[in-house]
Formats: sequence, C-alpha cells, structure tokens
Amino acid sequence: MSSFVKEFREFIERGNVMDMAVGIIIGGAFTAIVTALCNNIINPLIALITGGNNQFAGLKIPVNDTVAIDFGALITAIINFLIIALVVFLMVKAFNRVRDTGSKLRNAKGEEVIKHEPTCPFCLEPVLAGATRCPHCAAELPAPAEPTTEVVQK
Repeated sequence: MSSFVKEFREFIERGNVMDMAVGIIIGGAFTAIVTALCNNIINPLIALITGGNNQFAGLKIPVNDTVAIDFGALITAIINFLIIALVVFLMVKAFNRVRDTGSKLRNAKGEEVIKHEPTCPFCLEPVLAGATRCPHCAAELPAPAEPTTEVVQK
C-alpha cells in the first residue's frame, strides 16, 4: 500500500499536474462566462435579427405529446463551443507570438541558434526525433533520439 501512496505523491508533485488542475478550474469558470455571453447577448441578437424568440432553447420539434427533439440546446452548445475554440485559438496564437518575439530578441543580440537533428552514435547517420533504433544500422539507441541546439555568438 505504501508504494501506491508513494506513486500518488510523485504524481501530484509533478508540476504539470498542478498546471492541469489550474487549467481545468479556469476552464470551468470560462465556460460559465461563455454560456452567459451566449444566453444573454448572442442568442438575443440572433433572435432580433431573425425575428424569433430570444432563446434557442425553445426550438423543439414535437415527436408526440410527451417527446420533443430539442435542437435549440444543440445550437446553443455549438455556439458555446465555437466561442471557446476561438478564444483558445487566440490565446495560443498570442502565446506563440510572445515566444517567437523572445526568440527573435535573443537572436538580435548577436546569437544564432543552430538546431542539429539527432544522429546515431554508432553509424552517425541522421535519425528521427524520438527514435529508439537506428533505421540505417539497426543499432538500439541508448536513449530516445533528441535534437540538440547550439547557441553561437555572431
């Protein structure tokens, strides 16, 4: 039982677990904001344009007296998804722009970053990143192949 507790502790102490937990909590809060935006602003605007009621939730196709297909809820969920996907895309794009700007600033200091593809230590032929065996000489690599970078002053 102690090995289970030890493994669980190691799992929790990894940094990416905490990052994931924070992301899930923020994602839940963000979902509530997007749902409120859709229900209170976007859906009424669409209803104003189309001349319908102010909620898609009322859009149903009655099958019989007790059953109805509620496609309005599906439309609302699709709008919510598209808004969340757009915001996540914009956040990733902004993050990549900041990261690329930092890389350009480092290079503007007169440094050049050279990336070297991984090579087999036995035959010195190039191998794909993550490979565990050389495709040229079939040697088993001591560790998965990883590309290396070198910073050279200009």
